[in-house]
Amino acid sequence: MKDIIILAIETSCDETACAIVKNGNEILASNVASQIDVHTLYGGVVPEVASRIHIENISLIIKETLRQANMMVEEVDAIAFTQGPGLIGSLHIGTLAAKTLAWAYNKPLIPVHHLSGHIYANAFVKDLKFPLLALIVSGGHTELVLMKQDYDFKVIGETLDDAIGEAYDKVGRVLNLPYPGGPKIDSLAQKGNPVYKLPQPKVESPLDFSFSGLKSAVMQSINRLERNNQVLSVADMCASFQHTALNTLWQKVEKALETYDVRQFVLAGGVAANSQLRKIVKEKMEKNYPDIDYIIPPLKYCTDNAAMIGASAYIAYKKGIRADYDIGAKASLDLANGLNKGKIQKCI
Repeated sequence: MKDIIILAIETSCDETACAIVKNGNEILASNVASQIDVHTLYGGVVPEVASRIHIENISLIIKETLRQANMMVEEVDAIAFTQGPGLIGSLHIGTLAAKTLAWAYNKPLIPVHHLSGHIYANAFVKDLKFPLLALIVSGGHTELVLMKQDYDFKVIGETLDDAIGEAYDKVGRVLNLPYPGGPKIDSLAQKGNPVYKLPQPKVESPLDFSFSGLKSAVMQSINRLERNNQVLSVADMCASFQHTALNTLWQKVEKALETYDVRQFVLAGGVAANSQLRKIVKEKMEKNYPDIDYIIPPLKYCTDNAAMIGASAYIAYKKGIRADYDIGAKASLDLANGLNKGKIQKCI
């Protein structure tokens, strides 16, 4: 059976990434040029700045990835890219680079949904088993996704307002912590105790999420302490916020596991790097769901990277998904009714 080698590009936010992936689960080369030091100066990602830096980095990162793999573009079977969702200016850079390579070297062009990449990053650990439940947690997304087979995505739960990663960053700003707030809150939470009582977010749908109220509760709690001339323990507030947020996440996961018959549960997205969340998943799955396999991705596959786009693109390639050269980036791209059904692109 012939090996399938895909060159993948990811530029959905503030990382310029390129990878070369064989058969969807073997990384031949992978590089990520992070902009975190630049955006830290502004307390968050500035879209115009991000896209400008992508322009500066994209050619260099592609060349370096090819050099590390000791390959030429002629040797790959397809060019894949993140079509969306993400920052439109950033997405445009990766889309244009992928279209240019595909046209210049006459290679199939494969569009990939960013979140499908996060799910398929778990394929670098071991084979995915279906039916599968995925929890995607990142700065822009909080979703429960049911997959009955490869590239069949059904969103069964999602946030109604802030994503959990966004809530982490907003609480970080309230506590005057450096951007990004998530890793810092996770670190400080380990030094504190959840002594501040914060309300658990409630929504009507049993599988949907809400985190904006929790962020507001943190602000109100801080203001109340100031009015009463009480000293705020930042570590304890971090522990309290994280305890409430992650308990909310896991309660939804448990509800989904009890509702749907699945063989495997996978964690995905940038917040999957959170140390306490990883601990909760391991302990709860092994104790309460010993018959369900689970995957916690290595830290290097949690944050945005192009290898995960290559892993997802491998399945898309086998399913015959191809794009014409007039395809464009989409800042808002639906996972359940988009790429998996082949509706937004046609075969060459």
